[in-house]
Formats: sequence, structure tokens, C-alpha cells
Amino acid sequence: MRTLKMKPAVRYIRWTAVAALCAWAAAVSSDPQWKSEWPRTDFSQHTVRLEEIQSGGPPKDGIPAIDQPRFVTPDEAGKWLDRREPVIVLELNGDARAYPLQILMFHEIVNDTVGGMPVAVTFCPLCNASIVFDRRVEGVVFDFGATGKLRKSDLVMYDRQTESWWQQFTGKGIVGKHAGLALVQVASTIAAFQEFRRAFPQGRVLSRQTGFVRPYGKNPYRGYDRIGDIPFLFSDPVDPRLPAMERVLGVTHGGKTRIYPFAAIAATPVINDEVGGEPIAVFSQEGLLSALDAEIIRDSRRIPAAAAYSRKAGQRLLSFERRDGRILDRETGSEWDIFGRAIAGTLKETRLKPADSGVHFAFAWLAFNPQSEVYAAPMQARR
Repeated sequence: MRTLKMKPAVRYIRWTAVAALCAWAAAVSSDPQWKSEWPRTDFSQHTVRLEEIQSGGPPKDGIPAIDQPRFVTPDEAGKWLDRREPVIVLELNGDARAYPLQILMFHEIVNDTVGGMPVAVTFCPLCNASIVFDRRVEGVVFDFGATGKLRKSDLVMYDRQTESWWQQFTGKGIVGKHAGLALVQVASTIAAFQEFRRAFPQGRVLSRQTGFVRPYGKNPYRGYDRIGDIPFLFSDPVDPRLPAMERVLGVTHGGKTRIYPFAAIAATPVINDEVGGEPIAVFSQEGLLSALDAEIIRDSRRIPAAAAYSRKAGQRLLSFERRDGRILDRETGSEWDIFGRAIAGTLKETRLKPADSGVHFAFAWLAFNPQSEVYAAPMQARR
């Protein structure tokens, strides 16, 4: 566990020490001790400079992945999970599951099989990056764990089959036999537990019975996501276009990437746009709690949930708006939820195709995608 819990008064001391710590970590990153700790990893193969990889503190598997996840009903989970708490929602082939961030906070990786697909559900608190990957690599099902290392403040995973290292933010192999390969990302959504419960009443929720004793429901990164703070163990220059800890929804299509800062999303809760030639819609929903604010997550401040979808529904090109707290398309008046499903109206049961997107901190998104465009809300939307 990377513990950042501290009083605001000592933050300055912490962050002024980061530069020295980063320099020390870089110096030891290529130390022979790595090779003794990782005898099966081929360090001669790498796509990034080894000096960029730093120790995050914990050793290999010091943050233990969940390999045998157990699940409970939404009603059972409701006894300990606040209705506003964030969960990673994944639905494949009719199998809907929710992975609470209060659990992922302490494990960062869940190796699971959903709807017949082997997946790795991952969360890096330092980058606020929740990403799901297909665990199949060249026909082999891999199991993933945490190396205890970071690159650009982001989790470096490893596969237990070859002990190659993988960048969580990009899904790319960066060290070892599979350096240069990329995992296939699987569409998922961060939403409030109540939204999952409403949309998927028969779905299942990751249980707190993980096989480990952890203070689930507490946030060891208290106050980490406050605008004005700086990221932990991040030595790159911070892109000046946005505050480092601003949440953004990034969308990629046709070789183009655009990010939607949450400040713009708050001003325009439903956005109709186009990225790389693809008409997309950004939906947002109020009432989600930050997992990285208060010491107890249920006491945290509220932030929007956001997701992006193609605006094409069959042969129709739709445009959307928020009216009376609901997301409606202007063409048919059908109502839509945060998961891109039409829940009422002419198009009921229709589902929009998820865009290649994700919600992360601005510093991380721009570190890995420096050519991204930054969306600005129209002037009339800001008033």
C-alpha cells in the first residue's frame, strides 16, 4: 500500500522531497538487485529507458492482486457499500459486474473471467486510471500482478507466465519477452453503485471477502485529488494546459485524441462532438463520490461520472441534451443512461457503442498522450 495520508500542513515537505526521491529511485532502477528479484525477466528487451521506472515502495506483489474474486448480490453489497461510491462497471455477454474502488484501492488488479472472457480489472490510484484488459496474449491466458514499480507515476504490472512488465495506462509491454506487445482494452465505465444497481439488478458485486485483511472503505491517499496538488513520484514536466490533478475524460478515434476536463463537463453535462471523424457524445451523471478525497470514502466530495459513446444508433445520427435531469436524444426523445442504454422511448433497448475512452488525471493522460487536444466548453455553456 502506498500511503499518502497526512495533514495538509506537511504536504509541502512531502512534495519538496519528491524530487530527491525520484532521483534516488531512478538511480537504483537499473540496479542488479532488480535482476536478482526478477530472474525470469529479460531486461535486455525493453521499449522504454529502464531509468524511467521507479520503485513505488512495495516489493513484488506487495500490493496483492485478487486471483479468486468472490461476488455478492447488489442487495448484499448495499450493506457496506455507499450508494454513491464509485465502482468499475463491466458487462460482457450479459454478465454484469461491479468492482468497488474501495477494494481495488488495496489490490489494483483483479484477475477474473466475465461473460467467458478472461479479463484483468485494474486501478492505479496515483493516476486515477481504471482500465480493463483482455488477459489473452498470443493465445495464452495471462495472470497479472503488481511489480511494485511505477513509471510516470503509473502502475507497472507483470504477467506471471513470463514476468514481462506492462504499463497499466497503455496496456503495452515495456520490459521482457513481451516488450512491444499491447493488451486489448475492454470497455468499462466508472459509475456510482446506485447506477449499477438500477441498471443491472441481477448483476454481481466484488465481495470484500478477498482473502486479505484490508481497511476497505478507507482511502490511504487522503486529499490526493485536490486541484493544486502535484502527482506522487512523477518527475516529468507537468503539461501546463491543465492542472495536474484535474480529472479528464479522454477519447481516442482515428488517430486523434481529445480530452474533456471535468470543469468543462460540469459546465456542459451532455456534449455532442466529433473526434477523428467519429460523432461522439459525452454523458455525465451527478452524485458520484471521489475515492481519493476524504479518509473515509463515503465522506468524500461529489464529482461527476462521465462516459463517451458513438452518436450513431443504427442508421440514425443522434444528438443529445440534458432536460429535467434526464439525458434525451433530440431526434426521438428517448431517454438514455450513463451506460449508453436507451431506457425509455422509441429507441428503448438500443445501446450505443462505447468510445475508446477513460477517466484519468490530466497529468497522466497528457504524459502518455502529449498530442491530445483539450476540449473547451462553448462560451454560452459557461454562463
